[in-house]
Amino acid sequence: MKTLKNQTLIYDNECPMCNIYSKGFIQCGMLDENGREAFSELSVKSRSVIDYKRAKNEIALIDHSTNEVIYGLDSLLAIIGNSFPVLEKIARIQPFYWFFRKLYSFVSYNRKQIIPLSKPYTEESCVPDFNMKYRIGYILFVVIFSSCILSVFVTKTGLGFSRNFLRELAICLGQIAWQTVFLKAYLKDKIWDYIGNMMTVSLIGTLLLLPALFTEFNSLFYIFYFGIVVFMMLLEHIRRCKILELNFIPSISWIIYRTIVLITLLYYYV
Repeated sequence: MKTLKNQTLIYDNECPMCNIYSKGFIQCGMLDENGREAFSELSVKSRSVIDYKRAKNEIALIDHSTNEVIYGLDSLLAIIGNSFPVLEKIARIQPFYWFFRKLYSFVSYNRKQIIPLSKPYTEESCVPDFNMKYRIGYILFVVIFSSCILSVFVTKTGLGFSRNFLRELAICLGQIAWQTVFLKAYLKDKIWDYIGNMMTVSLIGTLLLLPALFTEFNSLFYIFYFGIVVFMMLLEHIRRCKILELNFIPSISWIIYRTIVLITLLYYYV
């Protein structure tokens, strides 16, 4: 690996994803030992050079020889391209560059909903701005992905469910509508953070169901497995509500909706 010297990556040390890949750059020799600096522990010099607000949204790379700063995808491509110039050239070709920029922003603006901070936000926390476009994009991604997997999984339960994507899509969208209508007054300015975290809970549950699609057991196994997954989702939902400094009301509402849906489905299909 070719080391990118005299440059510092300003990473979000409260984000596990950022921690892993920035540390990986150093371990692989793509950055030197002092090649990264935690956002919450910025030196006076680094803070004076970067656009502080933009660095919360896009990871910054400082070139100390020129004091030039680049952000986001360009920072990552500069590091990767120093060791693998061909990969950087390919990534900068349109429409690849457009796609990777959108993907980077999609993850960056939703990273605190994917993996929330375990402590209250402060002015020094590297929390991205709220971006309506990417938040809705994340919600739609989870809804569509979950609906696809659930429409297949339920056929394995032996309860008479047919494969029906639109049914599962309606259930997923109904959960969002239910929580929004009943909790909007309670959640107030936390509504979008809560919905984003709730979608991550759904995503976790969907990923846990995914391996079961490639197995062949009796129907009781899949019913029991689904029950375990839902229980794990409930525990994660409660944990995230505590992080958002919410009480048990959102979790109770979440349980009520899922109970109503379950009873309705069993009535019509069993």
